[in-house]
Amino acid sequence: MTRVITLGKEASCQLAVVLLLAASPALASNGHDLTFTGDGTFNLPHGDQAIQVALYDVAAGEVVATESGHVAPDEDPAFSFTFPGALEEGKLYDVHYWIDSNFGGGDEGSCDPVNIDHQWRVALTDITEPVSLEVNHEPADQAPVCTSFE
Repeated sequence: MTRVITLGKEASCQLAVVLLLAASPALASNGHDLTFTGDGTFNLPHGDQAIQVALYDVAAGEVVATESGHVAPDEDPAFSFTFPGALEEGKLYDVHYWIDSNFGGGDEGSCDPVNIDHQWRVALTDITEPVSLEVNHEPADQAPVCTSFE
């Protein structure tokens, strides 16, 4: 048996807010924002290539949030992502990101090994306020992060 409950406009809005808040347990309710950008050094080697970013909770061993987009061919910043309220004080996070570069092979749309798709990991510690993190293109600093995007 299905029971249908009809709510007035005000009660319906209140219920929608409660359901919305209950549906997002992964993001911090009173957390700090993360703004993650890549400077213009990404333009030449990766312009128009797809990029995926994950905010990774180190202690929990899980991805908290993901975003995707494309590297701009001639703009600075080359990419920018915002994770509103995602950072909790006292927690350790990594930002994992990879660019679907397919240098010398690989599959379009899948995270291939470091020598084919460029990928990096950046640690975030001592979170006490909103974080603005800008990175530059450093191929020598790559780290495998594909498991964060499976």
